[in-house]
Amino acid sequence: MLHLAQVKKNPDSGEMELLLLARQTSQHLWDMMSNKVIPCNLPMSFRDGVLVLVKLGDNHEIVEVKEAKDWVMGLVETYLTNGSITPEWVQQEQEKVEQWRQEITAKSLDLTRRQLELETQKEQLQELEEKLKNGES
Repeated sequence: MLHLAQVKKNPDSGEMELLLLARQTSQHLWDMMSNKVIPCNLPMSFRDGVLVLVKLGDNHEIVEVKEAKDWVMGLVETYLTNGSITPEWVQQEQEKVEQWRQEITAKSLDLTRRQLELETQKEQLQELEEKLKNGES
């Protein structure tokens, strides 16, 4: 699993550690983490305070560590430059979501109405069937 971490030097031992800041839960979704420190057994050339991307294995062992600069710059380029995300853009997206919500609600109401109509027709057919059976006997 991929994590964003900060390289920290342990003041007592002098060993390098990684302070896990966030972990990736899906392609574009991250969860913040608080104060989880893991020892770094791999030889690193990163200085204290540098942000890194850390790939952890199933047993929380460090599989890979690389500098996060390119990743952070990609985020800045995608989301924070040239008006990529502006208040107007957010407002437009909120309006789209509201429109979709209203459309889904309307479709749901229509389906419920149709289901009730079918139930009513089914009951009417069953009543008619009973009348025909009783009329034939």
